[in-house]
Amino acid sequence: MQNFKYPRAEKLKKNTEISLLFEKGKWRTSGNLRIIVLKDKPNLPLEAARFGVSVSKRYFKRAVHRNRIKRLLRECYRLNKDLFRQAFGEKSMAMLFWVSSEMPPKLQDVEAQFIKLCEAQKK
Repeated sequence: MQNFKYPRAEKLKKNTEISLLFEKGKWRTSGNLRIIVLKDKPNLPLEAARFGVSVSKRYFKRAVHRNRIKRLLRECYRLNKDLFRQAFGEKSMAMLFWVSSEMPPKLQDVEAQFIKLCEAQKK
């Protein structure tokens, strides 16, 4: 049975973890999605998997639009968590961004881009 939860322990919120992610992480892009990932390494061990989302105020001035897109991004991660962990590792920190000024029409479009991003990493 799959674990479709997104508990507080998995959320990337600490400023120290976010700054570490931006300093040492690797960027990947697929369509309108962009992700920065920091994998677990022997010289830089991570205690648990963490995941966060962000939408720029530059593209979406209204908070309702930013929040809608963030909900879609979190839902894509929640539903495809197993695929994400196969692609990026069991213990990894990641942050997902929406980098387009157009609103995504539906969840399936965002989910297809997320799956493509994960599958491109596996190869």
